[in-house]
Amino acid sequence: MTWRPALPGHPQPGQPGPRSPSGLFPSGPPSRPTWREPHPVTGAGIASGGALAAAWLVLFGLLGHDLRSYAWWTVLAGGLAWLAALALARFGDRGVATGVAIVTAGGWSVAAAVVAVRWATVADWPLW
Repeated sequence: MTWRPALPGHPQPGQPGPRSPSGLFPSGPPSRPTWREPHPVTGAGIASGGALAAAWLVLFGLLGHDLRSYAWWTVLAGGLAWLAALALARFGDRGVATGVAIVTAGGWSVAAAVVAVRWATVADWPLW
């Protein structure tokens, strides 16, 4: 009998067969590159974005002298803040963008609630 090398996956007589890894435990360097986000979302980033957005909305809200002007200043400030959040989400820190977006949505909700309460009590739409 002549000796022939075993093909991959076919053990030679008397030799245990090769074991294929299950994938549960890594058997070496990863076969694919591992990508890491350059600016990972952190709690500090979300908090700082939220604090900046809150200050931004308060400063613009203080420009209003009545409910109508307060509501429109808040809509304008929120729109500008969301544009900044979109730019941050695309090119900058996504955590800060998340904080800005969350607080801006909350500020718009407060303004909408105040307008709705005035509308319900006076029965006159306050924004026109």
